[in-house]
Amino acid sequence: MKDNKFIDNLSIILVLVFLFLPIGVLVLFSFNTSELNIVFEGFTTHWYKDLFQNKALLEALKNSLILAGVSTLVSTVIGTISAYALHRFEFPFKNTINELLYIPVVLPELVLGISLLCIYTLLKLELGMFTLILAHISFSMPYVIISVRSVLEGMDPNLEKAASDLGASKLKTFFYVTIPSLMPGIISGAELAFSLSIDDVVVSYFTAGPNSNTLPLHIYSILKTGVTPDVNALITIMLGIIFICLTTSMIFNLRKLKNEVRRWKKDL
Repeated sequence: MKDNKFIDNLSIILVLVFLFLPIGVLVLFSFNTSELNIVFEGFTTHWYKDLFQNKALLEALKNSLILAGVSTLVSTVIGTISAYALHRFEFPFKNTINELLYIPVVLPELVLGISLLCIYTLLKLELGMFTLILAHISFSMPYVIISVRSVLEGMDPNLEKAASDLGASKLKTFFYVTIPSLMPGIISGAELAFSLSIDDVVVSYFTAGPNSNTLPLHIYSILKTGVTPDVNALITIMLGIIFICLTTSMIFNLRKLKNEVRRWKKDL
């Protein structure tokens, strides 16, 4: 038993090292004095200063944030309404639409990118931020729908009936009862849509214009000459922001859980 436990713990440690070691190396080389990400020669922070002078990198970051923000917002709103309609109402071709929702999820990004490019060409749309946003909405929205529908499946329908019996209109019931109940699925779907959008390369490669370069595309374009430490510095800052957000969320959830436990104990 002890040997099996040791092997299990060792396996978990090796998996964690495999996952997080590249991130640690990236953070380390953001403080490297050398421009080449090969050997760590010394410690410096001047790449963080140079980062704010790299206009091309900052422009790509701005485009990525705008793209991810707008596509996530639109995908979340339309996806939530669509999930509710698919779950609550009966209409022709409902089952067909349910099956078609999974196509963007399982479809290779290369095929999706080329397909969207063909459509834009037929419609004579100029490639740019608008076409990028449409493309990202197309592959993000199904994830929101699936996430919200999973919450709808476990939602008690009597909550909406109770609100109606108490005199609430359908609109008030939707906004004050249904939406708060669906919030876990909406938030998880929005987070997934944002993460898929902000690091997408393949679909963006086929649907971006000359003035709508994103951060992943910018990094991809400089791979041949080598990624400079200022890119590592930017990614390190992004990792720091993500870590702070996750830590804050964990603290908030722990406090919420403690308060619920206290209320439960008082009720007993």
